[in-house]
Amino acid sequence: MPGTVGRVPTSPTPVPGPAGVPPAVAAVRAHPWADTALGPQQAWDVTVRVLVDVILSSPVPMALHYGDDFVLLYNQAYAEVIGDRHPGAMGRPATEVYADLWHTPGVGEVIERAYRHGESFLQKESVLPVHQHTGEHPVFTRGHSPVRDSTGRIVGVLTVAAQTTQLTQQLQSLSDFAAALSGTLTLDDVARVTLRYALHSFDADQVSFAVDDGPAWRLVRRIRGELLDEADERLPPLWRPVPADTTAPVVVGARSGVPFFAGDGQPLRDIAVDRHDQKIRSLAAVPLRSSVIRGGLAVGYQTPHGWSAAERALLAASAELVGQAAERARRFETQHGTAQLLQRSMLPEQLPALPRLRIAARYDPGVDGNAAGGDFYDAFLLPSGDLGVVLGDVAGHDVQAAARMGQVRAALRALALTDPRPDAVLAGLDRLVASLGTETGTHELFVTVVFGVVDADRGEITMASAGHPPPLIRRGGPDGVATATFVELPTGAPLGLGCRPPTATVPFAPGDTLLLYSDGVVERRRQSLTTGLAGLAAAVAGAASGDPRALCAVATGAVPGATEDDVAVLAVEHALKPSRSAGMEMPAEPTAPSRVRHWMTAQLGEWQVPEAVIGAAVLCTSELTTNALLHAGTAARVEIDLSPERLLVSVADSGTRGTVTRAQTDTLSSRGRGLGLIEQLSDAWGTDPTVRGSTVWFEILLPPA
Repeated sequence: MPGTVGRVPTSPTPVPGPAGVPPAVAAVRAHPWADTALGPQQAWDVTVRVLVDVILSSPVPMALHYGDDFVLLYNQAYAEVIGDRHPGAMGRPATEVYADLWHTPGVGEVIERAYRHGESFLQKESVLPVHQHTGEHPVFTRGHSPVRDSTGRIVGVLTVAAQTTQLTQQLQSLSDFAAALSGTLTLDDVARVTLRYALHSFDADQVSFAVDDGPAWRLVRRIRGELLDEADERLPPLWRPVPADTTAPVVVGARSGVPFFAGDGQPLRDIAVDRHDQKIRSLAAVPLRSSVIRGGLAVGYQTPHGWSAAERALLAASAELVGQAAERARRFETQHGTAQLLQRSMLPEQLPALPRLRIAARYDPGVDGNAAGGDFYDAFLLPSGDLGVVLGDVAGHDVQAAARMGQVRAALRALALTDPRPDAVLAGLDRLVASLGTETGTHELFVTVVFGVVDADRGEITMASAGHPPPLIRRGGPDGVATATFVELPTGAPLGLGCRPPTATVPFAPGDTLLLYSDGVVERRRQSLTTGLAGLAAAVAGAASGDPRALCAVATGAVPGATEDDVAVLAVEHALKPSRSAGMEMPAEPTAPSRVRHWMTAQLGEWQVPEAVIGAAVLCTSELTTNALLHAGTAARVEIDLSPERLLVSVADSGTRGTVTRAQTDTLSSRGRGLGLIEQLSDAWGTDPTVRGSTVWFEILLPPA
């Protein structure tokens, strides 16, 4: 059929022929052509006879439409294309065989045009509906040419069809690939999308992606058949460091800018790291097209593979898209890292460690993590031995806001060390902010802050607020049921507007926890502030314990919905009894998790922690230390803190590859049990960003003595 597309099995009852002769060829030889416009075979024109021989010997679908009725003669490849219309179509007029399609645009009209006017016609990437068992509609590029006999008279039309379904699908996949890359922010994101696309689109056995990482390179790959679930896709890919002088084709091509193609051989023999590399026989490696970052993409097969011009063009287009995405990602990571480092460097790198007061804080950037914000917190010892705590918010999400935040925080500490009375400290800050506004010529400085002094000996807190949300105190009841109440603290005007806030002193007994927070914790669009405050109080009261680190995690997730503001939380617990602490530096070595397990088992055993708690804690810590090695690639510090109520374990790395979020609880490090295991064995867990890296922690409550 002219223009018919599809690929179905040949009729189950083909015309029989001699052994080794395709059924369609046998059908041509056996057909009574004398009853058609072609006439008996021995009387065929010599040009027509030669053309028929070419058609029957060709592996490409070809058909001759002869005479005014377009009598069909075709080869075996064409018979497979037309499906169950064969063998009945042989020797019959095409207008009858395809009566249901002949008047469809692009079918009969192109045959008639070539026959009537002697015009050749090329149909690119066309699909026509054909009733087939599979229901699939492959894509073909078809050429239609007039056929002339030895006298030059047009006697028919030759149709040659080349199936381009795979190329069409790859082009569509390229469009989807571009859309997926547009949503990537980091090189990890780019690598994940690239590997998934290349493996599927090229139906490859192995794909790899490499980028220049300073003095060396790093490479990540995917293998056909790898068992990766949705959670694995969300994790950072497992990059492998590669020396700068490596002979890996993907790196060599990236350095030189020259693509590499191998149709058969062992292109990865010299740099093979396992049997998967050793099995690769054909490989294509193309450099990324970027002026900012050097990198490469490689696609490999375990069988010989000829790299057609279309495939090479598709690889080049893919590499160009990846290069653009990698360039954006590198710029974002640089900008993001600078902003976050600026933000966190202005916050205290370490909070005081006191025997009776446990302190924790958390800062999460808003929706635009690429900008520095103005939220801040601090906790420091006063000359009297009391603890000063503060949490504030400077309006804005830019470097200016961060700079003003640093000025306010430094001035507050200086004022408090001179005169720790909260009202006096905020009055001094008010004068500073007013002065900054005059200096910069703006009266739009908006700074809110709450400052308090914790007196553990007396069991009380004295606080003052300048336009800030009210502090929250969690109190443990005698029956074990906790309550959370907001401090009735008179709220003054924001700083810079003549702030003269009054102070309030409230009890702070052992077992109580103070929570200071920014408005990003409780404010949501299309939701009242009262609803947000009620949600925060309910979440804090329902927390498993009053541990400050756990409460910080609870508070940041207490109110559902996304916030566009930064989030800062500071918690201080008045401990019932002093806790015991220990720590261990974990080197970036494969044996490190095993060493941590032995150290932790011995330490907790010495502290007479119940065996069930030790087993769960060691198992969870093993997961976290393995994750730190795999995804941060740096040394880490493991710290354990034991109180009469709970065991707290934290693993802090110094990597800059991002943090683990609660959206990733299905799996972690060892890509098996992961955080699902930690979620089951612990009573609370979370992750806290630090100035350089992140800290993942978990808490296990101890059974009553």
